[in-house]
Amino acid sequence: MPLRTQNDLPVRSILEKENIFVMDENRAMHQDIRPLEIGIVNLMPLKEDTELQILRMLSNTPLQVNITFISTASHESKNTAKSHLNQFYETFEGIKSRNFDGMIITGAPVEMLEFEEVDYWEEICGIMDWTKEHVTSTLHLCWGAQAGLYHHYGIKKRVLPEKVFGVFGHKVKHRRVPLVRGFDDYFLAPHSRNTDVASEDIRKDERLMTLADSKEVGVLLCMSKDGHQIFVMGHPEYDRLTLDKEYKRDKAKGFDIALPKNYYPDDDPTKKPLLQWRGHANALYTNWLNYYVYQATPYAFVHADMIYAGEGIFDGI
Repeated sequence: MPLRTQNDLPVRSILEKENIFVMDENRAMHQDIRPLEIGIVNLMPLKEDTELQILRMLSNTPLQVNITFISTASHESKNTAKSHLNQFYETFEGIKSRNFDGMIITGAPVEMLEFEEVDYWEEICGIMDWTKEHVTSTLHLCWGAQAGLYHHYGIKKRVLPEKVFGVFGHKVKHRRVPLVRGFDDYFLAPHSRNTDVASEDIRKDERLMTLADSKEVGVLLCMSKDGHQIFVMGHPEYDRLTLDKEYKRDKAKGFDIALPKNYYPDDDPTKKPLLQWRGHANALYTNWLNYYVYQATPYAFVHADMIYAGEGIFDGI
């Protein structure tokens, strides 16, 4: 949350120079507060695992957040009970008349298919188009990030010669951008994917800004310069054992899968993995909720044209 100070507090200018978000009394007095409405388009097969991981990330904030889980009507889940979906999920048809402060579009286990071959691709495209008018800021994760970059910006994915699997270091770019506020110069994040989007293709598009990348695995974090669309190529929301479960599952199926890199102590899969990325993962989600949703969304969300009519949250970009 921002710091609230008196308008004439002498140290305020110092705090602002250090890129600490300061809210003066006038703005604080006129800022109405209501629960944030966040939609989660959950495309993962084990939906309850993904629900838990993302809700953990969204819980590290003093803001009140109302969650709506959304499933695709054009695809029938084989790994989640229909009773669970009927009780806890809405379809896009059921929510498209609403507005949301934020939305998350998750990854999906369809990366080896061309986007147009995915059975719910047309529905996902409709949702992504709809978010431009009905959502303040949309966070795209892993395959959802690749899909968003392709749909919104025409940037294609590519199949990698070797799976990116493990925990990798990334360097922060554009430190003054609020999404990476509080990050160390280098930080860790998990990846598990067979495809990526070329770093040079992202950098060539002047509408996009790269905020964190790795010499080893490319771009992790980029966003549209207006903050409407944020793309995360990895899985910072993963818990300690997610990669462990994936490795042991595929090993048991007889797949030729390498050990996840930088994950097990001494590369010994019998040892408990180290949790090395949680702090920055929490910071990422907290920054998104605070600066790109809470501070940017109007109290009465009527139309996307209103979203960034307020004070300059993106000063310094």
